[in-house]
Amino acid sequence: MNLKNLLGSKKLTIIASFIGLYLISAGISLLVFSYLFVKNGSADSFSSKRSRINLDLPKTEECPINGGKFTRDEKNIWETRRPIAAIIENHLDSRPQSGLSKADVVYEAVAEGGITRFLGVFYCNVMAEEVKIAPVRSARIYFVNIAAGYGENPIFLHQGGANNFCPSCPDGVKVRGQVDKTVDAYTALDKLGWRNGQHGNDMDGGFNVGFPVVERNQYRLGSEPAAWEHSVVANIDEVYNEAKKRGFEFNDEDGNAWNENFRLWKFEDLPAQAGGKAGGSPMATDIKFGFWDGKPEYDVEWKYDSISNAYKRFNGESEHLDWEFDKPQISSNNVIVMFAKEKSLVDAEGHQFYEVVGTGDAIIFMNGEVVEGTWKKKTQLDREVFYDTNGDEIEFNRGPIWIEILPAGNEVSY
Repeated sequence: MNLKNLLGSKKLTIIASFIGLYLISAGISLLVFSYLFVKNGSADSFSSKRSRINLDLPKTEECPINGGKFTRDEKNIWETRRPIAAIIENHLDSRPQSGLSKADVVYEAVAEGGITRFLGVFYCNVMAEEVKIAPVRSARIYFVNIAAGYGENPIFLHQGGANNFCPSCPDGVKVRGQVDKTVDAYTALDKLGWRNGQHGNDMDGGFNVGFPVVERNQYRLGSEPAAWEHSVVANIDEVYNEAKKRGFEFNDEDGNAWNENFRLWKFEDLPAQAGGKAGGSPMATDIKFGFWDGKPEYDVEWKYDSISNAYKRFNGESEHLDWEFDKPQISSNNVIVMFAKEKSLVDAEGHQFYEVVGTGDAIIFMNGEVVEGTWKKKTQLDREVFYDTNGDEIEFNRGPIWIEILPAGNEVSY
C-alpha cells in the first residue's frame, strides 16, 4: 500500500470513528432525555391521558371523596394522584372564583374581619378537563386541621399563611403585631411535616413553588386589573406534575398509598324526588345564614332545585358563579352547616380561630329536607363525621358537598 492510500485509509478510519462516537453520544443523550421526559410525566401527559376519556361510557366508579360516580377512564387517572386541598378566597373583589364548581368538597369559614375563605378539595372531578383555580390565598390553621383529615400527606396548596414574616420589615416581622402561635398556619404545617422546602406536600406560592404551578394574572376577570393579592391562579395539572416530581403520587416514594387510613363517608343514590329518602323529615328549600353581623355581602343563601335535586348557591344576594366552564351557578347535592367555637381577634393581626377538632352541632340539608345532628373529628388526622340525633352516621347524596363552618350560636333559617 502506498503512502497516499495509507493516509486516505487513516482519514476514513478517523472520520468513521468520529461518526460512531457521535451516534453513540446522540443515542445516550436520547436515552437520558427520554428517561427524564418520562420521569417528569411529560411523555404520557395528563392531556394525552385525558384524550382517552370517553364521558359517554357508564359512570360506574365511586369517588372516595364525595361518592360521585365517574367513568373508569377518569378513575384510571385519579388512581395515580392524591387529593389537593387548596385555599381560595372569597373577598368581594375576587369574585367570581375560578374552578370552585369542580371541587369535590368545599369548606367555608371566616378568615378575618367577617370575610370568608374556602378550602376546596379537588380530586375526582378534575380528571376530564384542565382546571384552573383562583384566586389562591393564604392558609388558616383551621383549614390545615381539616385538610389533615384527607389521607396521608394531601397536596396542600396556598399562597402564604397566617404569619408575621416580612423580610422587608424592621426585624423581619410585620409592624402590626406578633402572630399568636395558635393561629400560625406555618407552625401547624411544620408540625405535620408538610413543609420540607421544595420536597414536601405543602405547595406555598409565596415560598416554595412558582410558575407554571401558580402565576399572577391581574386580568383574570377582564380588562380591569385586580389587586395584587387577588391575582394568584393555579393550574391543577401543573400541581400534579410538581407533586410527581416531589414523590407524591397515589403512593409516596416509600410505596404508601395516600388513602390507607382515609375515612370514607357513607353515601346513598339520589332519590327520584324530594322527600324520597329521609321519609318525613321537615322540608328545607330555602336556606339562609350569615357569618358575621354587618357583613351582608358574605351572607349565604342556598335555594333547592327539585329537578336537579341540588341546592343553588347565592352569595351576598347574587348568584354565586364560577368564572370558568361557561360560568355555571355553583350548586351542591349536600349542604352542611357545621357549628364551631369561634375565637375572635386572637392576636394583634386580627386572626380568627375555629375549633374544628372535637365535636359540635350540625344541620344537614339534602333532597329539600333538613336533618339536625352533630359532627365529630377525633384528632387532627381524622376526617370529620356527621351523625343524626339518633347517633346514626349520615348517608350523603352522591356528588358535591359544601360544609359551612359557622360560629356556634349563629342562626340558620330554612
